[in-house]
Amino acid sequence: MVAATIICLAPPSFARNAVVSDSVIASDVGAAVMRAGGNAVDGAVATAFALSVTLPSAGNLGGGGFAVVAGPGVRPAALDFRERAPRLARANMYMLPDGTTSADSQRGLRAAGVPGSVAGLHALHVKYGKLPWKSVVEPAIRLARDGFVVPEGLARSVQGSRALLARFSTSRNVFAPGGSWIASGTRWQQLDLANTLVRIRDRGPDGFYRGDTAERIERTMQREGGLIRKADLAAYRVKWRTPLRGTYRDYTVVTMPPPSSGGVALLQMLEMLRSLPIPPRGTEQEVHVLAEVMKRAFCDRAAALGDPDYAKIPTSELLQPKYVQSLAATIQERATPATEIQSIFLPRSAAFRTRKESKDTTHLSVMDSNGWAVALTTTINNSYGAGVVAEGLGFLWNNEMDDFTVNPGKPNGYGLIQSENNAIHPGKTPLSSMTPTLLIRDGRVRWVLGSPGGPTIINTVLQTVRNLVDYGMPVDEAVRRARMHHQWLPDRIDLERNGWSTEVLEQVKQRGHTVQERSRMGSCHALELRDGRIWVGQDPRLSTSGNAGE
Repeated sequence: MVAATIICLAPPSFARNAVVSDSVIASDVGAAVMRAGGNAVDGAVATAFALSVTLPSAGNLGGGGFAVVAGPGVRPAALDFRERAPRLARANMYMLPDGTTSADSQRGLRAAGVPGSVAGLHALHVKYGKLPWKSVVEPAIRLARDGFVVPEGLARSVQGSRALLARFSTSRNVFAPGGSWIASGTRWQQLDLANTLVRIRDRGPDGFYRGDTAERIERTMQREGGLIRKADLAAYRVKWRTPLRGTYRDYTVVTMPPPSSGGVALLQMLEMLRSLPIPPRGTEQEVHVLAEVMKRAFCDRAAALGDPDYAKIPTSELLQPKYVQSLAATIQERATPATEIQSIFLPRSAAFRTRKESKDTTHLSVMDSNGWAVALTTTINNSYGAGVVAEGLGFLWNNEMDDFTVNPGKPNGYGLIQSENNAIHPGKTPLSSMTPTLLIRDGRVRWVLGSPGGPTIINTVLQTVRNLVDYGMPVDEAVRRARMHHQWLPDRIDLERNGWSTEVLEQVKQRGHTVQERSRMGSCHALELRDGRIWVGQDPRLSTSGNAGE
């Protein structure tokens, strides 16, 4: 797990060009690329590659993600570079004879889907970037080859994941070179990763999906029982999708469509909130209303969402204002038990139980003075993904196969219930909670935001939008404010510790809610265009977080 210690970086509060991410080293890379003449897309791509070096728990070459991008004279676009199920994948591949599920969906090479990060970053750059490809990859190569001084947060993160990483020799070789786990203040080099990045720099996606890298991947996968083959890598394609659009107050909300669940759930909840009075902030009324809209949206998420290329996803029905307002109309003064909230898409016969969720994934937001904006969220799923570093290649494998419905009606590693629409199928994209989002007014992007955090991503983005629009908070205050989370099942409100008074918590319980406090939720890095300047909202919840600008 990533430590929650806060490092005070004293960065500028506004800039002409700005990038904010979970690593100050990576953010500095993106800012330098923009200073060299790149636009926000160049900055985003360079930052993402740098994160694959400096934030191994979530930054990646071996995972995937989503991006929403807008620019002057360009219609906003959504890029799906999520992982795909390999051709050898089968719907029941993780089921055991007794009806339970194998741990293979979460750890080890059998948990990995075909990664999309390299293809996605290249596609984003080809379509909208300004600088040469090599210019945006080279900084990450230098970081991996020459090394960088390990921040305290990264050292703590690795220490917290030693039990997982120690299980695999390839991971021990990277994170405990010479037998000692990397420590704060020491220089860490990743030569295998540098060589992999060199092939990507020189050959683009072919340097990853074909040739030496693909040969190495297939040999290891065949030997160790993994599913990915050269044919899977060669067949990988990104998908440009039409972003979802909604309105909230005076803003157009542009966000990710399925196979992300985040955009649908976000727009549903905003539409519900739009039809309800705005409660005073920090009160039990605010907690109650948010919990109730979250329950209803997450119930629909469980019932209906998945990959639109493989199942009929009722997106338009889910976002139909009359339907969403009918959900809001069922909100009462007391808590509605989760068992009484039933999506019209969900059989009442489903049975449920829950498991612990992860808090990883990583998000970066970038804006430039010419009007380009990128919200990009990328992941290897759980912290450090499958726990396995690719042999001789230096990157961690994802464990995204667990984001499919491994056992319909039963929760995945995030405690989320999902339907047959998200069942495993070769080539299919697993459902995600990632919610990269832009808010636009008068033809200009005003806010760029997103977050890591598993299912808490959606509710983190929701509350940040609410803080900005309904409560008029400056962006730095909006991302720092305490958060809460409800995902329908388990029927419980999670609140960040010390975010609400004891009196408010007691009043929430009196309304019939179960309450649990936790340390932190998400890491919502956001940017705001105001008065011709870009203002930075740096979330302090991750200790390696940072921003850069000029």
